[in-house]
Amino acid sequence: MSDLAVVTNKNQPNNLLRRDVRFLGNILGEVLVHQGGTELLDIVEKIREMSKSLRANFVPSLFEEFKNTIRGLEADNRHQVIRAFAIYFQLVNIAEQNHRIRRKRDYERSAGENIQPGSIESVIMELKDSNIPMEEVQQLLQGISLELVMTAHPTEAMRRAVLAIHKRIADEVMQLDNPTITYREREQLREKLLNEVITLWQTDELRDRKPTVIDEVRNGMYYFDQTLFDVLPDVYQELERCLDKYYPGHAWHVPTYLRFGSWIGGDRDGNPSVTAKITWETLKMHRQLVLHKYGEILKELNGVLSFSANLVDVTPALLESIEQDRKQMEIKSVDRWRNEKEPYRVKLSYMREKLINTGLADAPASAKYGSPQELIQDLSTIDQSLRNHYADFVADSYIKKTIRQVELFGFHLVALDVRQHSKEHENAMTEILAHMNIVSNYAELEEEAKIELLHELLKDPRPLTSPYAEYTESTQECLDVYKTIQAAQKEFGVDCISSYLISMTQGASDMLEVMVFAKEVGLYRRDAEGKVICTLQSVPLFETIDDLHAAPAIMDTLFNIPAYRQGVEAKGNMHEIMLGYSDSNKDGGMITANWELRVALNEITNTGNKHGVKLKFFHGRGGALGRGGMPLNRSILAQPAHTIGGGIKITEQGEVLSSRYAMQPIAYRSLEQATSALITAALLARYPQSPQQEHKWDAIIKQISEAAQEKYQDLIFRDPDFLSFFKESTPLPEIGELNIGSRPSKRKNSDRFEDLRAIPWVFSWTQSRYLLPAWYAAGTALQSYYNGNEENMKTLRTMYEQSSFFRTMIDSLQMALAKADLLIAKEYANMIKNKETEQRIFGGIMEEYKITSELILMITGQQEILDNVPVIQESIRLRNPYVDPLSYLQVQLITELRALREQGEDDPDLLREVLLTINGIAAGLRNTG
Repeated sequence: MSDLAVVTNKNQPNNLLRRDVRFLGNILGEVLVHQGGTELLDIVEKIREMSKSLRANFVPSLFEEFKNTIRGLEADNRHQVIRAFAIYFQLVNIAEQNHRIRRKRDYERSAGENIQPGSIESVIMELKDSNIPMEEVQQLLQGISLELVMTAHPTEAMRRAVLAIHKRIADEVMQLDNPTITYREREQLREKLLNEVITLWQTDELRDRKPTVIDEVRNGMYYFDQTLFDVLPDVYQELERCLDKYYPGHAWHVPTYLRFGSWIGGDRDGNPSVTAKITWETLKMHRQLVLHKYGEILKELNGVLSFSANLVDVTPALLESIEQDRKQMEIKSVDRWRNEKEPYRVKLSYMREKLINTGLADAPASAKYGSPQELIQDLSTIDQSLRNHYADFVADSYIKKTIRQVELFGFHLVALDVRQHSKEHENAMTEILAHMNIVSNYAELEEEAKIELLHELLKDPRPLTSPYAEYTESTQECLDVYKTIQAAQKEFGVDCISSYLISMTQGASDMLEVMVFAKEVGLYRRDAEGKVICTLQSVPLFETIDDLHAAPAIMDTLFNIPAYRQGVEAKGNMHEIMLGYSDSNKDGGMITANWELRVALNEITNTGNKHGVKLKFFHGRGGALGRGGMPLNRSILAQPAHTIGGGIKITEQGEVLSSRYAMQPIAYRSLEQATSALITAALLARYPQSPQQEHKWDAIIKQISEAAQEKYQDLIFRDPDFLSFFKESTPLPEIGELNIGSRPSKRKNSDRFEDLRAIPWVFSWTQSRYLLPAWYAAGTALQSYYNGNEENMKTLRTMYEQSSFFRTMIDSLQMALAKADLLIAKEYANMIKNKETEQRIFGGIMEEYKITSELILMITGQQEILDNVPVIQESIRLRNPYVDPLSYLQVQLITELRALREQGEDDPDLLREVLLTINGIAAGLRNTG
């Protein structure tokens, strides 16, 4: 198993990547022999060779032999064959990630004076070349904002134990590039890798239980601990370096424009495991980690700042701060630096003690940091003193970065968003208002009546609830969340939680309910002069197509409500709005979702402008194409430039986390490209360059969208047999048994399509190689405009060349079509019991795939799908023969398992093998959920 490798250019194979894949493949081959004998390696090689031959030249007789070989595997061998292919993909993915790092280094080493495209330096140089003055650059940087929000959505099926092994393998493989490595050291390296692959082989890929919410919190924190705590300030440092280079003579300190957030531990929508207590525990864990990280930094600084007062003149301010610490704190003699002639070390010993006390509730206030700003003040005192005796390099290398880290992470590490379904708030409000004899059944009121009542309650300073009242468990939990937020803001700082997201927002009352509950605990209040103080904002989540249509009117209504508007003013006249890519795609299909999201962005922005409110849009993208997934920089540039004025938030979830943030150089490159894209978008907003035909093109895209929605919904919602087709021809039921997330796969315990979450919807179609949500209905929609008219085709080609929105949409379709494989999907369709249903629906899908592919090639002028990105095209081509055996095995295993279960029996070993194929296919296809 050693010949799969991705090449960076069809005409220039990258030998180093091939070397690494071959190296790891050979090691895996040794492990297979060691663990299963030569028979195991032989059968794996036989299946691999047949799969490759079929991809190169499909021969029906070979195809039957291939399937018979798979069907003929005995249970023990079958289990090991599945794991062999799955682990091979894990090793290939490691090699590819390492190769990304290698290519970046090679570019920087060989480029000389050339600047890498997409880098921070490239965009700052562009500003300078465009004669953008320094004052305008300052304004531009003041206006940009990007928050990347980690979620617990389980599209990555890999355990953390496995990820740790991957990291060790990646570090060791990178040593192969060391030109000074000796022959013996190379042999030792090979032995270490052999041991790691054996460990990987003997480590269970599957969890024996669902992860708890706290497990998921730890998984998210892993990326801060391992990479982001150091990488994020490095991105800021590079931006300031480039600004100093191209705009010298100004003391640049870039404002905080890039930070991370999290939903993990705060997202309770459909997850009863996320309680107020869990949210509080999450916040405590965040603080423990960030204080630990600062403690490590101060310990490192203690080893560096050995400057002696006998040789340098420290500032009086530093000496005064030490004296103040001495008066206010009792520090153990063992912890205090005894050499008074080394004042920096003395100061650091007090600082470390303060940090320890900051995490202790019973420590006196004078002996701990009351806020991150106090820690920054101590660091600034050290910084100024170092510069006083010309230790500028030390100040720049160590203190400056530490100050940036405290600015970014505070004492709360990351802002935690709270999310809940709108119905939960309505139910709680109904019970409370009935208890207070205000209205007997709030839920039955018309929307206008709800708004009027809630507005009066928001203005009324009197409490609505009583500590002596007894509420149902769900209502009490709803109230406890707000109490927790209020306590958290007091304990960890107001930035720890400031956004409360409302799933399925369908009216202004959904937003007002949250603010009334916030008022109950003082998160919304009036001071003695009547001025509103508001430290929590209700954030609507518009998810379905109908919700997107209603969004502008809902926001207009809210901005016209005086008490609500005052709360917005208290938040700096800024309002956050979340748009859901997953459910809108599930509701209307890829083209319609993208179009409706674009329309909503523009119309909601106009509403905000009308009321003088800046809007921060939160883009709820998934990792997969069917959920709005795309590279981070492209997702920023895909937004209409004039809609980013209030900042951008984007979800980062599933396999996106490990692929972007598990390794420091890759994390840095991703955030560097995001910064470049953000500045580019801000510049485009200031100097729009939209073609004059934009409005004409919008009318065309709208027409295409309407045709796409009709075609999509004809199948998904109006075909009575579709739901059976979906469940029977994909591994949907089995995915629910894969322990990859704490949250149920459905919002309710029902079989309705509407209650199915978008993640298993997309994950199932990807596993079965249809990728249907990412492309279905596009061909019919494009054909409805083209209709054989060459002038119309010419217009579509012009749009592809000149409209960034249309080009992004067409290129996303290309990616989906390239990853889909309907020959293999047909094998999954064979599992459908009703053969008439199978032939009718699958035949329609096949026809749609064909017409979509043909039209994409006509519009782009390409010979083959993905000719525009040969790297990915080649990667898919080379990966497919290795994914195929897992797909055929999955079909066979699911067929056997379902047949057993229909007879009232079960086989845990058979289920385990099914789940192993799911893991393997996910590793092979990537971006799957």
